[in-house]
Amino acid sequence: MMVLTSLSSSLLSSLSSLTGPPPSNSNVYFSSSLPSPRRRLNPEPNHHHRNRHLSLPLLSRTSPTRSIHCSSSFSSMPLEVSTSPSQDSLLYSRAFWVTQSIIAWNADVVRDGSCYLYASQTAALSVTDGEVEGHDFKIKLEEDSGGIPQNVIAKFPHVRDYKAFKVPSTVDAKSLVKCQLAVATFGSDGKCSYATGLQLSGVLDELFAYDGPLGAHYSEDAVSLYLWAPTAQAVCACVYKNANSRDPVEVVQLKEVNGVWSVEGSKDWEGCYYVYEVSVYHPSTLHVEKCYANDPYARGLSPDSQRTLFVNLDSDTLKPEGWEKLADEKPIILSFSDISIYELHVRDFSANDHTVHPDFQGGYLAFTLEDSAGVLHLKKLSNAGITHVHLLPTFQFAGVDDVKENWKCVDSTVLEKLPPDSTEQQAQITLIQDDDGYNWGYNPVLWGVPKGSYASNPSGSCRTIEFRKMVQALNHIGLRVVLDVVYNHLHGNGPFDENSVLDKIVPGYYLRRNTDGFIEHSTCVNNTASEHYMVERMIIDDMLNWAGNYKVDGFRFDLMGHIMKSTMVKAKDAVNRLTKERDGIDGSSVYIYGEGWDFGEVANNGRGINASQFNVGGTGIGSFNDRIRDAMLGGSPFGHPLQQGFVTGLMLQPNGHDHGGKDVEELMLSAAKDHIQVGMAGNLRDYVLTNSDGKEVKGMEVLTYGGAPVAYALHPAETINYVSAHDNETLFDVVSMKTPMEISVDERCRLNHLASSVIALSQGIPFFHSGDEMLRSKSLDRDSYNSGDWFNRLDFTYNSNNWGVGLPPKQKNEKHWPLIRPRLADPSFKPQKNHILAAINNFLDVLQIRYSSPLFRLTTANAIQVRIFSYNLLIWDGFEIKHV
Repeated sequence: MMVLTSLSSSLLSSLSSLTGPPPSNSNVYFSSSLPSPRRRLNPEPNHHHRNRHLSLPLLSRTSPTRSIHCSSSFSSMPLEVSTSPSQDSLLYSRAFWVTQSIIAWNADVVRDGSCYLYASQTAALSVTDGEVEGHDFKIKLEEDSGGIPQNVIAKFPHVRDYKAFKVPSTVDAKSLVKCQLAVATFGSDGKCSYATGLQLSGVLDELFAYDGPLGAHYSEDAVSLYLWAPTAQAVCACVYKNANSRDPVEVVQLKEVNGVWSVEGSKDWEGCYYVYEVSVYHPSTLHVEKCYANDPYARGLSPDSQRTLFVNLDSDTLKPEGWEKLADEKPIILSFSDISIYELHVRDFSANDHTVHPDFQGGYLAFTLEDSAGVLHLKKLSNAGITHVHLLPTFQFAGVDDVKENWKCVDSTVLEKLPPDSTEQQAQITLIQDDDGYNWGYNPVLWGVPKGSYASNPSGSCRTIEFRKMVQALNHIGLRVVLDVVYNHLHGNGPFDENSVLDKIVPGYYLRRNTDGFIEHSTCVNNTASEHYMVERMIIDDMLNWAGNYKVDGFRFDLMGHIMKSTMVKAKDAVNRLTKERDGIDGSSVYIYGEGWDFGEVANNGRGINASQFNVGGTGIGSFNDRIRDAMLGGSPFGHPLQQGFVTGLMLQPNGHDHGGKDVEELMLSAAKDHIQVGMAGNLRDYVLTNSDGKEVKGMEVLTYGGAPVAYALHPAETINYVSAHDNETLFDVVSMKTPMEISVDERCRLNHLASSVIALSQGIPFFHSGDEMLRSKSLDRDSYNSGDWFNRLDFTYNSNNWGVGLPPKQKNEKHWPLIRPRLADPSFKPQKNHILAAINNFLDVLQIRYSSPLFRLTTANAIQVRIFSYNLLIWDGFEIKHV
């Protein structure tokens, strides 16, 4: 279609009138003719080489609490450019159009020099021989001696020291943002001294922030589409009769009003599929590209995830029997302090459960059975006190084909015959790991669609119905449902990646960029920017979708610290406003928590006040307490694997690791005791305790090894206490690695129970990784996100805990194989069924103790201070009695 060509004359007309008729002495210049547009007709998908200028190299994760478990394909960007400006200068976007009237840039303008803003509708800008060529529009900018305004600094603190350049009020910014843009400085000789592209998020938020309808909306006689794409030059919707039709049955042009493109279509669209065709300038290629993308507000997908399904979630045909009554049937939660959380991966739950029909194994419907081994286990946990099941990502993610017939698998009967310390198991698993049915799911593509691989059929609306049935079934056995949401990053970027969506619609806006204009990757890859208005809005809208349309009961934020605190508070408030009468759910009962780690470009409020552990105190939003975890187990997940802690034998049962000598060990154990004591009191900032030195101190005055306060919460429900999660080794594996090799498996089982018991009996909210209660092992795999069913198996018949199923995958574990191998090879390390049954019974007992009295679930900081006392304990270190 000749959309771009037909648009050219109208957009050029807009450009020609951007400032009105220029006066005779004006500094506004227009080129006399336009160069021919550089068009990209019928681009092939997945041309990753076309994205060679998109992003900086992926740097190693430095988070103290979690390893990378997502992947993407992107190339490096040269870090240096020539000192004289060239076309390469425009690959960078080092200037920021922060408001309609201000461009922030750290460029120096020499005396008698000048600065200009350039635009090209056809993306023809170039810097050649000291001149900027190919522009349709040019205007002089003057430096604003007042500098960057405080409100701009609050939103973009990383440009606080930049110069402010005034954009004349006559400039039509709404038209300019659809073009390739650049600013350039010139010396007194008239030669260009520096040029760069612009980042537009600030001006887009100021001019185009929008609160109206987005996505597909359904009425009695029509279906309407709305897409926010203020930088697009043209938008079409290609409508297909079914998921695999070659040609569209209809191609409709959307019309734009103030950045929002819309069209009203036929009611017959319902049940069909569509794709947006967006003509837009993309800074990664320096061209106007024709991008094909799913609807960012998609609620259904084709099996190959390349088309958006027209699906009306309000249709009665998509609601299980009794769905409208579910809000009144949910398990009662009187206080968030009553919550206890069981973390579970959908596929782990039933892929290995032979009491589940093969068609349901590894999917949503496995939760709907009444007497499978897995469901019976969940009923035991619910009866003992577990209130919430936290499901690892269930939105549409990359890494697993939704069509099961495309999966590859290994013969587990062959693997079962191999030695427990063999390398062969991991070799066979990793050979197919990107083509099997397994991944944790932290590779988000579309946030608002249930993952198709977990449905019995990925076509049509099946995934919607089955997801609802799963939520309903879990609620009916007394368990509320928490979704693991990954709003901090996206799997794809650029104009051609099949997993890219948002970066095709409004390039450069949804993904957070560094001061050179390249995408930040500190989360893993393709960080999102919730400080931008429409990113924040999309996060909130998505949560309202899951809470309202799927009646979920909580949200766990992956890398919450990379989301702005204001976004989290607004999201919490929006969800809390949902009512049973109007929305079919009591939003005030929805619990929100996440990982408050503070690192990367957002650290120390580098991009605004972020939702870190310390910043969210007082909001009622929970965050994971890594302090109690590290004190109990020893070191951190990224320290030496033999470093011991309170539970794993520090000073009392040495494992041969050099901790620095007896005096150092005693100090470490004393510090661990203080950290645990603070954690068991809800990790409250102002809780007063007697520390290991016999002094009364507040929780915030107890310091970590790095000097940061241990305590950060103002309310007990803001603390998630845990020792084990999907990340890193399982609890049993950590205990087996850190304790001396000569102790018995019985002792290791008791230590496993001790760690779980401390968490279960602490103030705050206890969190347990699925299988902790039955000594779950992943054969010492430290990062099993893509290790297949083999290393992630759960056995609800309690015959095996999955210990000794081969050396864990080489990529993340090889450097520790010399430590791992002798442990896996030693048959005395493997628990027997009687150990597993005893562990389960002990776990159920301690849960019942927690729920036997409200004293274990105090609801206020004051109640904890009044009722929880601590004492310095005496221990025997083999030579003398000491205070610790």
